[in-house]
Amino acid sequence: MANVIINPQYGGSETGKINNSFIEKNFNLDIAKVIYNTLKEKGIETSLLRDSDQTISLQERLNMIDKLVKPNEENILISTTVAEGGSSGAEIIYALRNEDDLASQISNELEANGLNVLKYYQLRNPDDTSKDFYAIIREPENTESMIISLGYIDNSVDNNYLLNNVEKLGKSIANGIYNYIKKENIYVVKSGDTLFSIANKFNVTVQAIKNINNLSSNILNVGQELVIPKEETPSTSGEFINYTVKAGDSLYKIANAYNTTVNAIMNVNNLTSNALQVGQVLKIPTTVNEETKDYINYTVKSGDSLYKIANNYNTTVDEIKKLNNLTSNNLQINQVLKIPTTSQQDTTSYINYTVKSGDSLYKIANNYKTTVDEIKKLNNLTSNNLQINQVLKIPTTTNQGTQNYINYTVKSGDSLYKIANTYNTTVDEIKKLNNLTSNNLQINQVLKIPK
Repeated sequence: MANVIINPQYGGSETGKINNSFIEKNFNLDIAKVIYNTLKEKGIETSLLRDSDQTISLQERLNMIDKLVKPNEENILISTTVAEGGSSGAEIIYALRNEDDLASQISNELEANGLNVLKYYQLRNPDDTSKDFYAIIREPENTESMIISLGYIDNSVDNNYLLNNVEKLGKSIANGIYNYIKKENIYVVKSGDTLFSIANKFNVTVQAIKNINNLSSNILNVGQELVIPKEETPSTSGEFINYTVKAGDSLYKIANAYNTTVNAIMNVNNLTSNALQVGQVLKIPTTVNEETKDYINYTVKSGDSLYKIANNYNTTVDEIKKLNNLTSNNLQINQVLKIPTTSQQDTTSYINYTVKSGDSLYKIANNYKTTVDEIKKLNNLTSNNLQINQVLKIPTTTNQGTQNYINYTVKSGDSLYKIANTYNTTVDEIKKLNNLTSNNLQINQVLKIPK
């Protein structure tokens, strides 16, 4: 089963945010205790990093988490907090190494119990975009880690709701965690099942299933409940990582996924053929250059082309082909590409803008108080031609970089009225800030929303 660690932020001399009678350290502890007790009642192994008003430094918390993490179990780390800034609603930030399934389950439970969840998302460190922004998410290894911000205490509606619904909110989070654990980890043996067929179904090894269930043989009984470990995360060792072969793997597929070559894998593993076995452990070579690389990894999806990917990441087809040693423009779904980034991209102040019908460089430059030449230079454009849904980097000035707005991408079902309500502003303010002459919106349109 899973191992859940609850981290109520702040405590002792660190009060967190305060608004009238609302003191964040107390709220975080109260809701953490509800989560803890609810999960315990459901039979889930759960720990609290603090159960009283005590000061714990970040490093002490990380050390405590390290001791509580169990190597052969699904470790879930939940940190609770609140926000300030005048908006309204909850937000969930989850780790770059994790999928959004757990965040989605918790979000569903919170919304079902009356709390508006603005979004769940990942937040990258601007100094190193391959890493998470927050250390409490980034540092603990072998954990599914997230921060749940339950509302804005300087918003009177949120403040009152949080103070009066601690029990309901804590149980909602606990139920979301429980639903996720039961959905992902338990498999009921059916007639005809074998450990080998179940391992193949979930892309894990037979031994991993036996270890987590303390099985001494391969014999199964119909109706027996098995804990299914998540796909194993490759472990790092020196200049290579250990990778366990799964059903459907090939040397070519693995080499693409880890930005290496079939020959390099064969050499480091002393392989004489391309044949692989499920459960076989391979050493996958890495290099110092890859650790300090100036690129990101991108997994090809249905409908992708080199031209489309190059546009989305403000680079060129030739640069992508050169970095990936490609000899043609053909791509395969799930192929992993290295997408080049540059120092200029990391340090230049810009926003991303998605081209809409009727746009021109001149119109966009006017809207964002820049010039056509600046946009072309930043995006390596050689002409003024644009394509609908093309993503452009729009340079910002110092004033623009500090102005009081956030960027919002329009989703299906959005309206100016709905967006204005969500962000506690008005339709007129949004239209004025974006130079809109009508209330019509397009999916993927990027709006500036005043804070």
